[in-house]
Amino acid sequence: MSDKEFKEWELQVEIVKKNNNKLLFEFEEYLKVKSLKAKTINNHVFNIELFANEYLLRYSIIPVEKGFLEIGSFLGDYFIRKTSWASKYSINENIASFKKFYTFLNEKGEVSKEELSEMKELIKDEKEDWLEEVDSYWNDIEDF
Repeated sequence: MSDKEFKEWELQVEIVKKNNNKLLFEFEEYLKVKSLKAKTINNHVFNIELFANEYLLRYSIIPVEKGFLEIGSFLGDYFIRKTSWASKYSINENIASFKKFYTFLNEKGEVSKEELSEMKELIKDEKEDWLEEVDSYWNDIEDF
């Protein structure tokens, strides 16, 4: 990658990250209106921020509102391998965060009803695989 291409890539990442952060702020405000506890709100925002600004911008430049199809590879692989706190519990927490966040995006008009349904169906279909994968990952490490 040339310097020019790298600078262009960096610029695109910053543009998408700025929009992601705007959506994260709005999501936080949305959760406050729902009267969730501060700790719960912080956990949801943190979960989505990791997905939006680390995972979706790591290999490609995917805006978070278009990234719902990447949830499977995030929770089934990246999250398990790259975080020290991956567990069945944290995967379930992330699932709750994704459902709340993409519902918020749907209400805001950023994600269609069909896309929201598709995301929920993906979670329903793959959740057990992710939970098995996190157990397998930690069992393999313990055996090592």
